[in-house]
Amino acid sequence: MEWRQLLCGDRIRNNKGRGSLGDLRTEFEKDYHRIIGSASFRRLQDKTQVFPLERSDFVRTRLTHSLEVSSLAKSLGQNIGRIILQEIRDEGFLESYQADICDILQCAGLLHDIGNPPFGHFGETVIREWFLEHLGEYYYRGNALDKLLLPQMKADLFHFEGNTQALRLVTKLHYLVDEHGMNLTKGLLGTIIKYPVSSLEINKGSGNIKDKKMGYFYAERDIFADLQESLGTDGARHPLAYVLEAADDIAYLTADIEDAFKKGCITFGQLVQELKEYGRKLEADGGTDVESRKEYNGMVDALEERLRKALERGVPQPENHAVQNWVVRIQGWLIACATQGFAANYGKIMEGSYGKSLLDGTCGKPLAAALGDIAYRYAFVSKPILKLELAAGTMMDFLLDRLVDAAVYYDTDRKLNEVQEKLMALVSDNYKAIYRIYSKDRDEVEKLYLRLLLVTDSICGMTDSYAKSLYQELNGMV
Repeated sequence: MEWRQLLCGDRIRNNKGRGSLGDLRTEFEKDYHRIIGSASFRRLQDKTQVFPLERSDFVRTRLTHSLEVSSLAKSLGQNIGRIILQEIRDEGFLESYQADICDILQCAGLLHDIGNPPFGHFGETVIREWFLEHLGEYYYRGNALDKLLLPQMKADLFHFEGNTQALRLVTKLHYLVDEHGMNLTKGLLGTIIKYPVSSLEINKGSGNIKDKKMGYFYAERDIFADLQESLGTDGARHPLAYVLEAADDIAYLTADIEDAFKKGCITFGQLVQELKEYGRKLEADGGTDVESRKEYNGMVDALEERLRKALERGVPQPENHAVQNWVVRIQGWLIACATQGFAANYGKIMEGSYGKSLLDGTCGKPLAAALGDIAYRYAFVSKPILKLELAAGTMMDFLLDRLVDAAVYYDTDRKLNEVQEKLMALVSDNYKAIYRIYSKDRDEVEKLYLRLLLVTDSICGMTDSYAKSLYQELNGMV
């Protein structure tokens, strides 16, 4: 792969030459302003990161998480750009490209969760499980839907992903000017595709991270093919997708611990104890190199040291102060580790053969693994979270039941009943307009598939609060 192609500033609907004579922004800087000004981005302020329907103004939402990822991704881009120029000395990487990759990564951080449904990752699970359980219960002209749809169409629903929805949202659903969505640069679109495979090509056992989930729907197959050709990626991950993933990992691994501590899911003492216990396991199994164990133990000591200093200075809420400062420290350290991972595997990344994350094989991997495990056990499976997720699941199941029932015969010669018509009237007019544009001249099966995507588009466009209020209103809980 070549950076000249990877940083492609073209758009699917190219509009070069139409800008103002006084507009000195690069194409990637224009992307940033399109994203920041979009309603889709603003909706992230009312979407779950970890804690559904959270009233606290401290705990992170998808919006604040995305801003953090954007910041970390840009920092990583600065590090990596400098290393490519000064140490790797890739002749195909021009000096101006350093600013370009920073701009692309800053935008990609803002976009990476923009397609997620309400109620966090659990919302994705509910959508997947609903279609797995219920698709065969709905009929179109006497045939069960699971027998009508093509294999990839069904797999898209069974393996539904918010990341995949993000590509669909920014290339079609966000009606900025026309049916091309935000019409962002191809270099940016390639960066947000973490998994450049279809739903039929998912292979979690391949050992290559790019095969873990799907990256595009059947409906966006032409867009995906266009991007592959324009960027020269040929089925491989865009190199900047590794950087975006690392920024996301660093952001959520540290933020989840901080939020869990703030929410009282884990105490300071428990956090230290868990970290030390993980360190003892590293010593016992012998699978981690000496340098990584030393760095890991140093990071744990740094947490206790911050508490000691806070107590000496008489800082109010010393444990809270220590955790917050420690999080900042380890974010900087993990950025350095991810930078090292990119540099060490540069050749494989550029030839498309690297199949791991940037933190793999670095001193940061043990701490990342420990933080992920602790957050899962103390936050993600805590009773308050489980109760909220069960409630969220009930709401989304209800909305899917009603909307799919209404959508099956929408835009056909069969008249909907009054309830179905009212339900379809609740779906965004923009989304329905996009459906009509892309369903034109398609066969009946593909139109049916696109109507099912119209349902998932509608669900994913909802905020947590709107999904909750719609559920209550439709159930007469006014």
